[in-house]
Amino acid sequence: MKLLDRFLRYVAIDTASDPASDAVPSTPGQTALLRLLADELRAMGAAEVVVNTDGYLTATVPASPGCEEEPTAGFLAHVDTSPDAPGTGVRPVITKRASDTIITSDGTTLLGADDKAGVAEIMTAMEWLLAHPETRHGKVRVAFTTDEEIGRGVDRFDVSAFGADFAYTVDGGVEGELEWENFNAAGTVVTIRGRSAHPGDARGRMLNALTVAREFDAALPADERPETTSGREGFYHLTRLEGSVARAAMEYIVRDHDRARFEARKTCLTEIAARLNVKYGGETVEVALRDQYRNMREVMERYPEVLERARRAMRAAGVAPIERPIRGGTDGARLSFMGLPCPNIFTGGCDFHSLTESVSLRAMRKAVEVIIGIVRAK
Repeated sequence: MKLLDRFLRYVAIDTASDPASDAVPSTPGQTALLRLLADELRAMGAAEVVVNTDGYLTATVPASPGCEEEPTAGFLAHVDTSPDAPGTGVRPVITKRASDTIITSDGTTLLGADDKAGVAEIMTAMEWLLAHPETRHGKVRVAFTTDEEIGRGVDRFDVSAFGADFAYTVDGGVEGELEWENFNAAGTVVTIRGRSAHPGDARGRMLNALTVAREFDAALPADERPETTSGREGFYHLTRLEGSVARAAMEYIVRDHDRARFEARKTCLTEIAARLNVKYGGETVEVALRDQYRNMREVMERYPEVLERARRAMRAAGVAPIERPIRGGTDGARLSFMGLPCPNIFTGGCDFHSLTESVSLRAMRKAVEVIIGIVRAK
């Protein structure tokens, strides 16, 4: 199947994940796509094709004769799309240019390139390897995950059972991206307990939780927010504020590439709470911090050969590697700390999570070349 036809087939299935669902995967469209992919993998001759109850599809392309001792490479992509924008009834628009073909939606939905472009690229590369047994390569493992967009992508992933020595998420953006540094990340819930009273008789009695919430947020550095930072600059990001006089809740995400600065940011939040508790009473403000993921650079610096494989494959495909820190995170970051070094490579898409999302067919083809190049035996 041609790469474009494959991609168009996948984006026709609505696979938006649902953060309010406790199902695994969270939406039935993801299961439908996993089953379709499993059928395609079996038809092309892949081995060990399994869709398990944890919402993962895994499969194997066996090593070519004489290459059984080569390390096992893995490739992963997620089948779900972001719930931030509509994903039902995708109508792709194909625009041919002099040297490329650009695919978008009609502007009313997501396209679904994040990450169905990665899915299509991995599938196309695996089909090519299986159709060209003369190509020398080690064993290849592939995995398609669910619910990545709502932070559950590798919650139940069994790294040991997957059995790869190293892997790559195919979930990046523009042609050439090779990402192996990301934010350290934490989520924070700030709970504020106030005291309600009739506003006409409130002096000395009322403690307005919403006012304390404003004071808490104002105590954070005004120039350390997403809208004022870039590159390796970290931030505090208020994502939710709700409540009443009696009780308020605030949610923040905390990000920084540098581990020491990241820890200092978390300390800053607890120190603000401590000061407000001295001012208003010992249990007024409560901060609950939860680490989400860490900077994969800590791991990837110990595996330079995994990065060099990707660089060599890109250069062989005529692609200039672009290496820059991710202002976010990837499943690869979590997998790296689970024992599977796993940088992220490009898919050719841009403007993910938006109605203007697009993908370059030229870059998608280059991604397929890179995947094949990574697994070729020296």
